[in-house]
This record gives sequence, structure tokens and C-alpha cells, in this order.
Amino acid sequence: MSYQVLARKWRPRTFHELVGQTHVQRALVNALDQGRLHHAYLFTGTRGVGKTTLARILAKCLNCTANGQGDEGVTSTPCGQCGSCRAIDEGRFVDLIEVDAASRTKVEDTRELLDNVQYAPTQGRYKVYLIDEVHMLSTSSFNALLKTLEEPPPHVKFLLATTDPHKLPPTVLSRCLQFTLKHMPPERVVEHLTHVLGEEGVAFEESALWLLGKAADGSMRDAMSLTDQAIAFGQGAIHHADVAAMLGTLDHRHVLALIEALADVDVARLLSEVSQLAEQGPDFAAVLDDVTAILHRLAVAQMVPDAVDNGHGDRDTVLALAARFTAEDVQLYYQIGIQGRGDMAHAPDLRSALEMTLLRMLAFRPQGVPRPPATPLPLQPERPPADEAPTAANAATEPAPPSQPAEPVPPAEPPPWATDEAPPVVEPEPEPAIPPEPVNEPEPKSEPAPPPAAEAPPQGDPVPPGRLDHAGWVDGFDALGLGGLTRNLAAHCQLESDDGETLVLRLDPSQAAMQADVHDTRIAKALAANGIERRVTMSAEVLDATLETPKARDARVGQERQEKALDTLNRDPHIQELKQAFGATFMENGVMPAKHAD
Repeated sequence: MSYQVLARKWRPRTFHELVGQTHVQRALVNALDQGRLHHAYLFTGTRGVGKTTLARILAKCLNCTANGQGDEGVTSTPCGQCGSCRAIDEGRFVDLIEVDAASRTKVEDTRELLDNVQYAPTQGRYKVYLIDEVHMLSTSSFNALLKTLEEPPPHVKFLLATTDPHKLPPTVLSRCLQFTLKHMPPERVVEHLTHVLGEEGVAFEESALWLLGKAADGSMRDAMSLTDQAIAFGQGAIHHADVAAMLGTLDHRHVLALIEALADVDVARLLSEVSQLAEQGPDFAAVLDDVTAILHRLAVAQMVPDAVDNGHGDRDTVLALAARFTAEDVQLYYQIGIQGRGDMAHAPDLRSALEMTLLRMLAFRPQGVPRPPATPLPLQPERPPADEAPTAANAATEPAPPSQPAEPVPPAEPPPWATDEAPPVVEPEPEPAIPPEPVNEPEPKSEPAPPPAAEAPPQGDPVPPGRLDHAGWVDGFDALGLGGLTRNLAAHCQLESDDGETLVLRLDPSQAAMQADVHDTRIAKALAANGIERRVTMSAEVLDATLETPKARDARVGQERQEKALDTLNRDPHIQELKQAFGATFMENGVMPAKHAD
């Protein structure tokens, strides 16, 4: 017996075997069961979604003789065994007239077709005209069809199918009951292929079926044809590597590896993955398209996890990756990817364009440029021989000889909150930062100097020892060393409270859209680096009008310095002479005072 391709062997024979068109199935089954039949049906949709198959099933329902009697015997469940059902399945039913409109576009063909409409059916209950690709008919052919299509004899049904309903005249559309068949999503294709291959006894890898489902592009017939090809290519089995080679598509796992490297901020791994891709000779523009497509799915996963599509069968992987990126990183990477795709036409070659786009994603991230691995340095510098003078490097690292004591250098000024910490910091060598007092002058004990934390904060409440107040937050903000978006958010915060364990920040509501837990973590790490171990929580609330944020303080100080600089310049005698001698005008907008000017 000759081999029958899967697309024909597994073509649905009844409505209940139809895959993925529940909305059409339900409407037709109810109409058949209730006897509410229209005289003209129009089935639309892309190739391979079941338009012609659906029309043939409907023709069997209208003409099945096993489940009905006489003219009232139409059924929604054709038996498939009676003479009419078998003849329709085998393509030899006299009263099913199938017409390919693409090859019979002339008006003469349409008139010849309609000449037999008035005659009663020969074999079945209804005479069914199935016109495929009906949009290919000429204008004259449509005009010849209109009258019959509107008022056909009671024994005639018209079933029209097209992939382009927009080309049909409105007069034809208004005379038909239209059903639009849906694309087949990859999930539905993989589910059906799994069932078919299980029945056929063909071994397969599930990941290979996802490649076939994606390549089918919504067409179940194309999926079946590709499956036939994959079975032949793999010598009776379907393997992922074979299907990828057959389709010539990029292995989706390589793209996920690039996203993993971006999540780990691992530049070396990122370039290594691109190098491995280059060995396969891929289309690097398509690689970048796949990267941006995954970034889009990551953004969806962060906002609405249930809305993530599973077109590649990797939904769980995408959800896990989404948790490793901040929302601003994903949005930035996507924008850079889109921009890089447009710049590829101007790059020396596509591989370098892809690499530069990926590197740009990491270089422009809010956390800053990832640092390259540092070169290990020796723990102890090598001492020069006693008869040689020390080099400049050694002189900088070795302490001064005892015979020539150097003038003591005061230590760097600590942030304002350093004096408020309860646990004292024990120095390895308690060398005083200022010259010691004479021995004969004992330290006064009657009036001890109050500690800096004793000053009342702007709120009027005393600050407990070891706690941070708002003044300390503002004055020591620059010492935190924050950068990027985290610095911008923190600069718009007021310190609400500090109980020694949790530091609560009040964020300006205008910045609430950029708030994320990752910024709390970064601020906590910056505080810990300055000797303050706290858990940080940030919430968007209306700010206290009597307190300044670090951002507002910087703006005020900058304005004061600007005004001071302008006043100094305006009083400068040389500038006054220039004004009088040449009629010069002082350009105040060009004055830029030094950031740390007195």
C-alpha cells in the first residue's frame, strides 16, 4: 500500500476531530442540531488552518444518510460509513462540486457552473458548491454569482473559502455567514503533533516539536508536512539537532545563553557565546532580533507573569530569568537592542555589530560599567637593598623612618553619621589626629563637650545615640557613593526614622514609578560600607515641606554659589573697566562656579 502523508491521513473527518477552532465548531454544531442552516457560508483564515476541511465536514453533515431520514435528516455527527460520507472522503461525491477559483476566474466558467444550480441533487440531500480561494474570481464572475448567492434553490448550499476576505466585494460578504478561523499557536501544534507521533509510533524529542510548531507559523497543515520531512531527515525519529539543521534556524538555547550572560553581567561569557554562535554561521541580525524578543517577554513576565507566551516551550525559564533583571535594565536593554538593529547597516560586519550592541547594554546599565578583573598584586612590596635609595613606589608604601618623623596627616573626614554610631571603632594604632595636649594640663571633667548627636534635629525630637537623623542623611549622602538610578532615587528621599535596625526613607511621589526593591538593597550595602548596618525600606509618600532632600540641598547650594560667583564677578574692577571701555555685557549664564567652592 502506498504511503499516505500525515497531513492527509490525519485530516479531521468530524467536527469533534477538528483542532483549535472551537468557536466555529460550536456555532456550526448548534446550527445543525437546531436546523437553523444558512444558504451560504464563508470560511476565512490563513493557509492550513482547516477551511476546506471544515467545508467538507459540513457537506457530510448535510448529506449523511445513516443518522437521518429524508430532508430533515441533517446531523452534526456524520457517521463516516454511509455511501455519502465515504464518497465525500474519497472525493467522488457527485453533489459536492469543488471549484478552484484561482484556475476558473472567467465569467464564462462561473455561468457554466451556475447553469446546473436549478437541477435537484443526484445522489445526496443537498447540492453543495465548495469554491476555494473565492477572492480570485473576477468582478464579472462575482456579478454573475450575486443573484444565485442571494436566493439559491432550497437544495443548494454555497461554501466559500478564502485567505483574503478583504478582496471580496461587500455585496458578496453581506450575503454570507462568515467564520474566521484562528492561527494555530505553537502550544496547540505541539500538543497535536505529540498525539499524532504517539499513534504513529515515532520517537521524538519534545524540544524538536517546539521548533516545528514555531516554523509552522500557525498552519497545522504546514506542521504536518514539516513533521513528515523531519521523520525522513532523522531516519524514522525526530531529534532536536536534526530539526534545527533541517530548518536552518538558530538554536533557541544559544539565545537564552546570551540572556543568562547579561543577567550575570559576565562579559567574558557573553563574548564566548557569540564566538560559539559564529561557528554555525548564523544571521547575526536574526540573533539580535531573538534577543530583543526575549527581552520583550521578560518585560511582560515582570509586569504580568500569566501573560507570557510559551511559543518556544520555555515559559518557566523566562519567568526565572525575569526575576534576575531589574525592570529598568530590561527596558534599557530592549531599547539598545532596537537601536542596535537599525545601526547594523552601518557596522563593518554584523558580528561586531551584535557584540557592540550587547556590550553597550552592560556599559549603559544604571549600576555602571562592569569592571574588568583586576591583576593580582604581591602582598608585600619588595624592599630595595640597604645601599640603594628607595624608589618612588616603595617610598609611598613604607612608613617614614623614626629618626625623621613626618608631620602627622589628619585622617579623611568621616561622614556625619560616623560619630553617632554606638559601637566605637577600634583603630589598630590609636594615633591621635591632632597634636596631644601637654601633660600638665589635665582634660577638664566638669564641663564635657556634648557629642554631635546631641543637637536637636529639625523635627525637634532627640536622636538616640547610634542612630541616623535626617541632617546626617543629607550631609553624608555623597559619602555613600551611590550611582545611576539608585542615586537619583535616594537623592529624592527624606529620612523618616532609624530604630537601629531598619532605616525608613520617604520617597518623593514623583519618582515612585522607578521604585524597586533592588534600590533598597543597594542603599543598604552603601550604608554598610560606611559602618551602618541597616535594613532599608523606601516608600513613596508626601514629603515634609520643612526638610530638604539631598537633591534639594544640592540645588540650593548650587544656586547660592552661583549668586556668590556672580556678585564677585560684578564687583571685580577689571570687569567694570571692560564694561565702561567697550560697553561689554556680562553673560551670567556662562558662569559655572566650582562644585566645592567656599
